[in-house]
Amino acid sequence: MSVTISPPPQPGFFQRTRKNLFGSLLDTVITITCLLLLGMLLANLVDWAFLSSIWKAEQEPLCRETNGACWSVIDARHRIILFGLFPFEEHWRSTTACIVMIATIVASCFPWFWQAKKLAVLWISGFAVFYILMHGGIFGLSVITPERWGGLALTIFIFAAVSLIGMPLSIVLALGRRSRLPVVARLVGLFIDFFRSLPLLTILFAAAVITPFVLPGWLQGDKLYRVIAGFAIFFACYQAENIRAGLQAIPSGQDEAGLTLGLGYWQRVSRIQLPQAFRNSLPAIVNQFVITFKETSIVTIVGFFEILASGHAAYGTGQWTPHYIEVYVFIGLIYFMFVFSLSRYGAYLEKKLRVGHV
Repeated sequence: MSVTISPPPQPGFFQRTRKNLFGSLLDTVITITCLLLLGMLLANLVDWAFLSSIWKAEQEPLCRETNGACWSVIDARHRIILFGLFPFEEHWRSTTACIVMIATIVASCFPWFWQAKKLAVLWISGFAVFYILMHGGIFGLSVITPERWGGLALTIFIFAAVSLIGMPLSIVLALGRRSRLPVVARLVGLFIDFFRSLPLLTILFAAAVITPFVLPGWLQGDKLYRVIAGFAIFFACYQAENIRAGLQAIPSGQDEAGLTLGLGYWQRVSRIQLPQAFRNSLPAIVNQFVITFKETSIVTIVGFFEILASGHAAYGTGQWTPHYIEVYVFIGLIYFMFVFSLSRYGAYLEKKLRVGHV
């Protein structure tokens, strides 16, 4: 006769909370003190941001009489933050371009697009529409050169271009570093280690300033495109190491099984190795995308009017200079929405694919 032993019941949420936060007198004092300090902080934040704040541009004189936030600067200068130097009458193009690119990024998150051909078609099409809307020159759209791009649209353009160029390049570099040909493996490894050893700012500065002295005139291109190329190489080198780590985690027997079944090299790579490599290194890959989006702000050093530089211009006049905090809070919220969405999607993928679970 067998006896089934059921596991002991697990404590509920309130029992765990009471044990962890109010288990002793010292724990109770620390918990209550932290809650009081947090409550005071939240109360002051809500009062500054909402209750005592000024929202309308025409009410800017009232900002001098209150201790709350002066959101009047956002009401009056939000177009500069979002569009930079883009012509005022063409702001609809920049807005539509951003919506198209964001929709492309969101669409690529759905499993139906998780195939190389579908992702390639989606991203190339979305990016082409984005570029046509921003640059113009066809379909009756006036030409707006990259020097006049700015704000959020330029930030999204740089991020999308770096991702579109850098991700395929990172796969090539990861596979090249694992090549069975020693010359190829060592040259690719030297290339990756060289760019990973340099700060991103150095690479961007060299692409923007030094490269024109080295390349012939017909090969130089616009400064923005050179910066994107350097940024994409930097991104690809870091992402290649993430992918290579995922490839190394795959048991060698799986590749040997593919050989036994008569699969060619590219079939084994596309059907066996890369899907598992992306799954194994998913947290690092998503993290690199998050870092890349935040690092787009560095391009302001080489003279581009991205969202951070646009924010500086928004409060650069005498009337709005005292309200720089509100501008940076607004820009910080924009960065937070994009970065938090990326990180949450990465967490969702980890849970869906059971990454890190036994």
